[in-house]
Amino acid sequence: MSRDVYRKVEVGDISIRPLCQGDLPEVLDIECQGYSFPWSESVFRGCFRPDYRLWALEMCDRLSGYAVVAYMAGEAHLLNLCVAMGQRRSGAGRRLLRHLVAESARDGMSQVLLEVRNSNYGAMHLYASEGFSVIGRRPGYYPGGREREDALVMALPVDGRSAPPVPS
Repeated sequence: MSRDVYRKVEVGDISIRPLCQGDLPEVLDIECQGYSFPWSESVFRGCFRPDYRLWALEMCDRLSGYAVVAYMAGEAHLLNLCVAMGQRRSGAGRRLLRHLVAESARDGMSQVLLEVRNSNYGAMHLYASEGFSVIGRRPGYYPGGREREDALVMALPVDGRSAPPVPS
C-alpha cells in the first residue's frame, strides 16, 4: 500500500501523521533523550521504504514522538517507539501504539511483534496493558554498559479483516 493513503489523525491537541525525512532532526533529538544507544540518522533514513510505516506523533503542533514499523511476511514488527521526555506518562505513547496497531490490522497484518529491554518496566507494562503477551526472550539482544541486555519478545494478534477504529 502506498504511503500516500496514510492520513493525519487528530484528537484534541494530539495528531499522528506519517513521518517524513524532514522530521529527522527532531526525531534524532528525541531518540538521544530516550536511549543510551540511539539509532543513527542513517538507520532512520534506511527505514523510508515501501515495506515500513513511520509515524509522527505531534502534541500542540510539535513533534513529540515517533514509531517505526516494518512489514514482513504478513507481520508488523515494531522496531522503535519513542516519546519525548516531557511528554512521557501523558498517554501519548499509548495513543501512538494504538494507532500503529490499528493501521497494521487495516493493512492486513496478522500480528504486531516487538522486542523490549528486560529492564524497561514502563514499556513492558504499556505493551501488556494493550494486550501484548511475552512469547520469547532474546539473550544479549540489546547493547548495554559492560554486558548486553536480554530482550523480551512480545506479540499482539490483529485481525486485518476487521480492523479496529483508530482510538481517540
